Amino acid sequence: MSILIKEVELNGVATDIYIENKYIKQIGTNLPVTADTVIDGRRKAVIPGFVNTHGHAAMTLFRGFGDDMPLMPWLEEKIWPNEAKLTKEDVYWGAKLACLEMIKSGTTTFFDMYHKFHATAEAVEEMGIRANISSACFDQFKPELTEKSKQTIQKLYNEMDRYSKRIHFSIGPHAIYTVSGELLQWADAFAREQNVLIQLHLAETEGEVENSVKNFGLTPVRYLYKLGVLSPRLLISHGIYVDDDEIRMLADHEVKVAHNPASNMKLASGMHFKFQEMREAGILVGLGTDGCSSSNNLDMIEAMKLASLLGKVWRKDPEAVTADEIFQSATANGAAIANLKAGKIAEGYLADLSLIDLNMPAFTPNFNFISNLVYAANGNCIDTVICDGKVLMRDRKVPGEDEIMERAAQIAYNLIKR
Repeated sequence: MSILIKEVELNGVATDIYIENKYIKQIGTNLPVTADTVIDGRRKAVIPGFVNTHGHAAMTLFRGFGDDMPLMPWLEEKIWPNEAKLTKEDVYWGAKLACLEMIKSGTTTFFDMYHKFHATAEAVEEMGIRANISSACFDQFKPELTEKSKQTIQKLYNEMDRYSKRIHFSIGPHAIYTVSGELLQWADAFAREQNVLIQLHLAETEGEVENSVKNFGLTPVRYLYKLGVLSPRLLISHGIYVDDDEIRMLADHEVKVAHNPASNMKLASGMHFKFQEMREAGILVGLGTDGCSSSNNLDMIEAMKLASLLGKVWRKDPEAVTADEIFQSATANGAAIANLKAGKIAEGYLADLSLIDLNMPAFTPNFNFISNLVYAANGNCIDTVICDGKVLMRDRKVPGEDEIMERAAQIAYNLIKR
């Protein structure tokens, strides 16, 4: 299969992009090639697909449910009791709705931590995007649940051959307050042996830090250091409450970090995310939306704006977290965290990209395209999405989108009534 995008704006220049199979094969002007599909790129700009480095896809079902609550009461009173009722069908349609929303806002790869692993994987397979999926595990410091979690992780890993190369497996220990040190150490050894990633919530709230010191005698990052589980395979989400020594520990062990500005603000978890310090230490910082129940959408363009503005305001520094820096976090950094040759419009890279409609007020005038994208636009500017060399959305239409929204809404209402 081949695609030719004609006269699309790339770095301010009208450019042709030729895609063959799943890679960008050729970039230039007036390319003398033919293709199965030709897309008119005039009045459009091309960008790499966004990589959403933290989320819980099927939590689209809880969008707008239990808003304006603190983190722990929200989890304990609203989320966990209803998650206990989830069926595989519920998660499948919730994840499918998430994939639809991400495609329509330009995301081509996402990281996920949730229940009913295969339901999410099947939804991703059908929708055509990429995902690094983990099955959330909680052992609540109970030995019998520790062993059950180990068996579940091994079983799911062994079942991955039923999916395409777009879907990757990772381990999802929820947090240090729901997962024992023994299970974290086992997960680290398994990840090292199988060369997979670990997704973990860490240092998200002041309460988490206080309880970590109370229960383990150490702050969260130091506790992980003591356990010996800091590694290049670890992706921590949030990471708000870390000091300079902990940043150095994360950097020394090549730990990756997912910044989630929307949920950090909405749940009032904290705002002092040390983006600049982490970047300067050499930490790969990606961007995430978190789940729809705490953010309440999966729009990475909105997440870029929130991250940039939040980083400026708490420092009282308008030069902090620039549009270019946060765009890199949302694209190239995310791709590097996912270990993909993507996040860049270049020959030989995966054809994971989006076309931006420039014929709209947000890009008028267009003195600085990236600035307009980050500060003025939102996900509705995405016109076309290509992932793995296949067109997933064209002219803002995704095949089957109406059915997905209708079924997911029915599922959500029925879930809460059960």
